Amino acid sequence: MPKTALAHLEDMLAGNARFAAGSAAIARAELALGQAPFAVVLGCSDSRVPVETVFDRVPGEIFVARVIGGVVSDETLASVEFAVGVLNTPLVIVLGHTNCGAVKAAVDYVSDGITMPGHIGTAVSSIVAAARATRDGEGDWWLRAVRENVRRNAAALEQRSSIVATAVRERRALVKGLVYDLHTGKVTLEP
Repeated sequence: MPKTALAHLEDMLAGNARFAAGSAAIARAELALGQAPFAVVLGCSDSRVPVETVFDRVPGEIFVARVIGGVVSDETLASVEFAVGVLNTPLVIVLGHTNCGAVKAAVDYVSDGITMPGHIGTAVSSIVAAARATRDGEGDWWLRAVRENVRRNAAALEQRSSIVATAVRERRALVKGLVYDLHTGKVTLEP
């Protein structure tokens, strides 16, 4: 029988108690003094793509904004701007991943007119242009759309934010797109 939500909550609280009592206490004390991440990652909220784990980093090194499809919205853009403009974070990454459900929903919309309910549809609508742009091509349409979505969102960071654009122009920041492969664990740079 599957666990109830309450049982999962109890597991989360027990895990936090182990964390709080463990060897991480020294690192937490240092992190409480402030943050100076070297990278900000705008990524998908997919539970299979834990950003710090994917890059083998510890808390405090990466400032993370996550939303389905890794799309640039006002809120995710504000997070990136905070990292770049306030924390002086020099590396900005848009991280997509293979088998992204939000991108698949955009491909399904372009292919068959299938829509998603509620706010899910709003997020997916931001990805439809990438799905349309990659419809006619060789190989896996879904993967082509993932890659195009990453490229478009990386470009959108500079187009929609004067803070990011200025930092890039002044060579204080670099914006790059990456795609994480769920099967191999590797990331590839998107041109």
